Amino acid sequence: MPRDIVFTRNNGWIPTVVREDGELKLMLGAGADANHDPRTFTFPIGEPHRAVIERDLARHLLLWSAVLPLCDAAGTRGALDEDAAVALLDPVLLSGPADVDVLFRRIPWDRSRLIAHGADIALLERGEVCAAMNTATEAADAKRAQTYHADRRRAERGTVLAPLDAALLKYTGRYLHGATVPRRLPDAVDPALLPEVTRVIATAERAGAGMRIGRDPRKGKRATDKRDWQRMEAAVGAAVRRAHPGLAEEAVRTVSFLICSEAARRAREAPVEEDEEPGTGPGSSAGSGRKTALSFTDDKGGEKKWSLTGPRSAPADFWEFVAERSAPDNEVFTIEDETLGEGIQLHFYADSVARVTTVREGRGGSDPEYRVEYGLVDGMAGYRKVVGAFARGGCAALDPYGPWMSDVTEFERARRRRRDA
Repeated sequence: MPRDIVFTRNNGWIPTVVREDGELKLMLGAGADANHDPRTFTFPIGEPHRAVIERDLARHLLLWSAVLPLCDAAGTRGALDEDAAVALLDPVLLSGPADVDVLFRRIPWDRSRLIAHGADIALLERGEVCAAMNTATEAADAKRAQTYHADRRRAERGTVLAPLDAALLKYTGRYLHGATVPRRLPDAVDPALLPEVTRVIATAERAGAGMRIGRDPRKGKRATDKRDWQRMEAAVGAAVRRAHPGLAEEAVRTVSFLICSEAARRAREAPVEEDEEPGTGPGSSAGSGRKTALSFTDDKGGEKKWSLTGPRSAPADFWEFVAERSAPDNEVFTIEDETLGEGIQLHFYADSVARVTTVREGRGGSDPEYRVEYGLVDGMAGYRKVVGAFARGGCAALDPYGPWMSDVTEFERARRRRRDA
């Protein structure tokens, strides 16, 4: 169908007057179809409506705001209710200001669109929409509307931000959207408040100094340890609350989130960790039971061999193997020293580990005899200690990480007690 543009404003999203087969129509883009492509709607208008649209930006924007809810109601594939759209033309474009204000008190309308185009927010809130549009601009400021809605959401939660609270949220880029990964944006802060913001950030940095967020290979190659995050978050939050007691909780959380997310990023970007204590890396003489060759396996038939002659330590190679293979249905991993007949089995689903020692080799067709002992593990940090100790000294080196229980029933009771606690 041939379509000619009759009138358009510089902003491409403001509805455009077009002529289709000799009929004047208003055309606007709104919403999206099932493929997430923008939808376009049209409905007929008359010459008097076109004249107002061309000369009066405020009325043009008010009509747009009133029609958008109809477009939303059409959804991804429904038709626009043209009768309802046409019924808005005279009341919005040709009525007096008082009548327009009354109309907008009883119909749905898109408030954010008007705010983005400069409407006076206080007047809008009082229902004086025509007066509010005296400050309207053709150019849109989407951030202004986002700020308005962010403030509304906080008000609904009963949150009141002091200037320093707001400055901290702007510094981290989380004033508008709480789900945004925090960054450092000093230019977003009022220069008069930046020194105070810097002092709060410095408090948080001191509290987090010396703490780290390690990787969690159980969740993949780039995952980080949730417990490490929680410990750092608690330490930083407590320090900031103590040093700056007047801060709103939202500001404290965003500062803690900044410090933790930076620590997590450093962990993801760092080389694969060796996870060994000082003085016990490859080439060290510590531990008479140091492993020279190990086999790593999982519950899905995966296997990897490690040798002391390789470029990395056993823990580093093992955790890389875990990161590549671990999944919700693959949470049991084993490290075995076949030569010495001992190994450990890690149960990621239960925060537990079993150490297995060969008591008697199988002879004459008889099965070998094993001693199996179970122990509880405190998250990823506990697993790292157990794996590192086993690589340095075998099962004997695991004694300090007990208690070790050979009775399965006793172990299950201990596991339930910890879970309930």
